[in-house]
Amino acid sequence: MSVVVTDAEVTLADVLSLRLAMQEPLRSGTELVLRHRTSGVERGVLLGTPGAVAREATLAVSLAPLLLSAGRWDAYLRRGGKRMRLRTIDPGFSLDHLDAYALCERTLSYRSYRTRNGYLALKIDEADPVAEVRAIWFREGRFEVTGLLAYTGLDDDDSRHEAVLSLHRRQTGAHVTSNATVQGVRFHAAVSLVDVLAADPEAAGTWEPSLEVAGVPAPLRLGGWLDDVDGKRRRLHYPSARVDGVPIRPSYTADDELRIEVGG
Repeated sequence: MSVVVTDAEVTLADVLSLRLAMQEPLRSGTELVLRHRTSGVERGVLLGTPGAVAREATLAVSLAPLLLSAGRWDAYLRRGGKRMRLRTIDPGFSLDHLDAYALCERTLSYRSYRTRNGYLALKIDEADPVAEVRAIWFREGRFEVTGLLAYTGLDDDDSRHEAVLSLHRRQTGAHVTSNATVQGVRFHAAVSLVDVLAADPEAAGTWEPSLEVAGVPAPLRLGGWLDDVDGKRRRLHYPSARVDGVPIRPSYTADDELRIEVGG
């Protein structure tokens, strides 16, 4: 089988939509196989004969019924005991699509992408409601952050929601809050760095931000997940601000959650 994916997308309804270019039609009995990269668990979908067009076919596979778990899943075609990894020329990335996809309330998020070696794969994550960070800066003695509320089910409209930004120091229990602005699913929040230092003046360490929004049951973690930059802790580095001689800077955890680091 000589098959290449020319277009791949997970739709808003969690359907994997593929356009294939091929030298001959897929024969009856051909399966699309998704294999979990860590556990080796496989899920197969019988494709049959997609159509009479010899050089192009379009497939649509509903992902929810396959009971795929979180992680990376590689795509194959299988027929008669022979399996071929599915190549793709589609990078499978669109910020606009990811934003639209994140507006719906979900339990799992599905994303198709092209691996470094040019093969089709799926990335599946738990879709807890979060506050997706789009910009961070220090200005006039304040830490400010803007972004998008993801997987909350709130409408992307002009309605305003009461919100509070909280910074929590887990080691000492210190806590700082400030009012935030949420319009539709867009948020802006700021907190005084002087207040952060005053809340825990003797301790250097890490503060965890969260956003509480009216109508959302639990506080939202802040971080960066709706893009193609994995491993932000290694890749994104922000300059420090100094307040009373103490350095303060944003950083990310290994899971791409935002943190505020105070002191050396």
